[in-house]
Amino acid sequence: MGNAIKKIGVLTSGGDAPGMNAAIRAIVRTCSYHDVMCVGIFRGFQGLVEGDFEVLGPRDVNYIINKGGTILKTARCNEFKTPEGRRAAYENLKKAEIDALIIIGGDGSFTGGMFLSKEYDIPIMGIPGTIDNDIHGTSHTIGFDTALNTVVDAVDKIRDTASSHKRLFFVEVMGRDAGHIALNAGIGAGAEEILIPEENMGMERLLESLKKSKKSGKSSSIVIVAEGERLGKNVFELGEYVEENLPEYEVRVSVLGHMQRGGAPSCFDRVLASRLSVKAVETLLEGKRNYMVGLINDQVALTPLTKAVKGHAPIDQELLRVSDIITI
Repeated sequence: MGNAIKKIGVLTSGGDAPGMNAAIRAIVRTCSYHDVMCVGIFRGFQGLVEGDFEVLGPRDVNYIINKGGTILKTARCNEFKTPEGRRAAYENLKKAEIDALIIIGGDGSFTGGMFLSKEYDIPIMGIPGTIDNDIHGTSHTIGFDTALNTVVDAVDKIRDTASSHKRLFFVEVMGRDAGHIALNAGIGAGAEEILIPEENMGMERLLESLKKSKKSGKSSSIVIVAEGERLGKNVFELGEYVEENLPEYEVRVSVLGHMQRGGAPSCFDRVLASRLSVKAVETLLEGKRNYMVGLINDQVALTPLTKAVKGHAPIDQELLRVSDIITI
């Protein structure tokens, strides 16, 4: 591929997600395959502002495809939000002779990249890496599948205790603004109810549903709650309300928290990260810029970063219907 790009920088930004290392590995090796130098930028935009760079070769990314987190680290950077911070970032890119930048992260990270591209004409490519799966332009983000498997495994274990003690468990999963994890994991784990930000179930309907479950012969129940769901101020208040109104239930609350971000990436996430990363590098080498690489109908596809950032991944209505049918 003949082009003017001889050196590509890569950084991870925002919350870490399983599969980010697989993406870094694929980017480095694709660059090497096309005789392009790859530079790792540590600590996201903070490292971009401070010039924390290191040239990476194929052997530098040995044995990382199976590791969670990100070897490049990630950090918040308020300085990059200022014109002065972005100027410093540009000067560091210029000094290192980096011609283009690949950003692995979410919509906030892509927004930062778009500012840099607009102000300093730096070619940008985005790779969606977030467990929330809430980015427009892709059916799956890197880390989502692994997070689902982590949640289902945890809920399976919680159910053992719930059934042994005839308890009702509220299990909170990540998803401040989107219920993709809760909905998919809830169906996969056989939850009796699933509460997500996109669907306001209401307290009375929840109580009626739990009463119905009790009458149908269920001695224990699991309710999956996305952290953005606000029937109560928080999941603990929700649990207390149900226990007060349904004294026949012994209620417990489990917050899975950051364990959902960790762990070895699933095979699906490793393959997804590899596919998207190869496409990201080769798209830059073709002279294209300011796209996000995603998966649509199981095909790698490009979405303009502006659309990826402004859009929203809608909740799957078919999954909602499936959930309503099989939770009786």
